[in-house]
Amino acid sequence: MSPKNLQEVLDNAGNTVDLLRNSQLGAYIYPVVPSEFSNFRREVKAWQQTAVLFDQTHHMVNLFISGPDALRLISETGINSVAKFPVNSAKQFIPVSPEGGVIGDGILFRLDEEEFVFVGRAPVANWLTFRAEQGYNVDLRRDERSPSRPYGKQVTRDLWRFQIQGPNAWKVIEKVNGGPVEQIPFFRMGHLNVGDERVRSLRHGMAGAPGLEIWGPYETYEKVRDTILEAGQEFGIEPAGARAYSCNTLESGWIPSPLPAVYTSEEMRAYREWLGADSYEAMNALAGSFVSDRIEDYYLNPWELGYGPFVKFDHDFVGRDALENIDPSAQRRKVTLAWNADDVSTLLSSPVRPDQPDYQFFDLPNANYGSSNFDSVVDADGNQVGLSLFTGYSANERAALSLATVNPDVPHGAEVRVVWGEPDGGTRKSTVEPHEQFSVRAVVSPAPYSAMAREDYRPGWRTNAA
Repeated sequence: MSPKNLQEVLDNAGNTVDLLRNSQLGAYIYPVVPSEFSNFRREVKAWQQTAVLFDQTHHMVNLFISGPDALRLISETGINSVAKFPVNSAKQFIPVSPEGGVIGDGILFRLDEEEFVFVGRAPVANWLTFRAEQGYNVDLRRDERSPSRPYGKQVTRDLWRFQIQGPNAWKVIEKVNGGPVEQIPFFRMGHLNVGDERVRSLRHGMAGAPGLEIWGPYETYEKVRDTILEAGQEFGIEPAGARAYSCNTLESGWIPSPLPAVYTSEEMRAYREWLGADSYEAMNALAGSFVSDRIEDYYLNPWELGYGPFVKFDHDFVGRDALENIDPSAQRRKVTLAWNADDVSTLLSSPVRPDQPDYQFFDLPNANYGSSNFDSVVDADGNQVGLSLFTGYSANERAALSLATVNPDVPHGAEVRVVWGEPDGGTRKSTVEPHEQFSVRAVVSPAPYSAMAREDYRPGWRTNAA
C-alpha cells in the first residue's frame, strides 16, 4: 500500500539518507521564468553595473497569517526576537527543530498588528502551517509556489513580486514613481507608484546592490513589469532569467537550501505524520560527496549557516534548549570557497576530452545537482574540515564559487579541497551519470564574497533583519 505521509515514507525506506540521496526530484528548479532573456552573463553583470529586474513571483510560497495569536505563533516558532517588530517591517525568519537544526528560512513581513505574510520555500511554510493547528487562534491562507514545469498550464498567483537592484536602481525607481522615493531604512516597508499602480515596497537587496522589493495583485503583473522595463531601458536594466537568478546567492552569501531538520526527533513524529508523502520533505534530493548513515549529520545549526546573530533567548521557542547547549565559538562558520581556475577548467573540459575521466558534470552557472547539496571539504591531509553547500559560477567575479561552512580554526586564505562528485560512481538520481570524483583546490574566503555585498549590504542586513 502506498505511504500516506512522510513518516510512512521513512518507515518504508528504512534508511533516510539512502532515500534522499536517490530521490528523483534532483535540483530545486526555479519555475516558470525563462532561463535567459538575453544571456545569463549579461544579466548577472547588470546588478553590479546597471540595474536588474528579478522576478520572484513564482518560486516561493506566500503564507498569510492573521489573528490574535499570530505574533505568538511566530515568536514560539522562530529563533528571532519579536521584542522589536514594528508594523511595516520585515525579518529573515528562521525556525529550528527541537534538536536545534535549521528547518529553513524566509522573509516574514508584518503588514499590520495581527497580520503577517511569510515568503519562502515550502519547509518553513509547512512547519508554520502545522504549528498553527496546535491551539493558536489564527487564520491562514496559503498561496503555493508555481509548478517548476507548467507545460502550457495557466499559472496564476495571488501576488506578483519583483526586485529592482543595481547601481542605477534608484534612477529606475524614481522614474516609475514619477519623482523622489521615500528613503526607508533597511528591511522597512513603504509604498511606490509604478505608473498609475500603487504598490508596497521593502528595502531589500539580494545581490548586495541597492534597491527595492515590490509586490502587488497578480492581475497587474504584466502591466507593472512592462512599465518597469520601459522606464529602465535608458538606465540599462536587464530582466533576470532563472539561470542568472541562481547566481546572486553566490555573491551575497545566502545559503538557500539547508536540509530541513525534521526527519528524526520523536517530538516531530506528529509533524511527519501530517506531512504528505509527496511533500518537499519526502521528495527532497541530497547530493554530493559527503555521505553519512546518520541523517542528523546533514542538519545545520544557525551558527553554521551564519544565523548566529539572529538567535535571541529573550523568548521561548521550539529548539531553545538545544541551542542554549551549543557553544557558538566551537561551531563551523559560513565562508565562500573560491575554486582554483585550473581545476575548474579540468572539470569543464572533461566532456570533450576522451583522455580524461568522466567527472560529475559541472553545469553553468548553477552546478548543483540536488535540492540540498553536501560536498566534503578536506584539508591537505584529507581530514574533513567542512561542507560545501551551494556551488556555481559568478560572471561578476569570473570565478567558480561555493558557499560552505568550515571548522572555526580554518582561516581565510587557507587552501582546502572540495571533493566534487559522489562516491562509488554516483547515486540513482536523474541528475547524475556514472562518474569519478575530483578533488578541487579552493581558497577559504569571506561571505559575502562580493565586495559590494560585504561592504554596503551586509551591515544593514545584520542590524535590521534580526
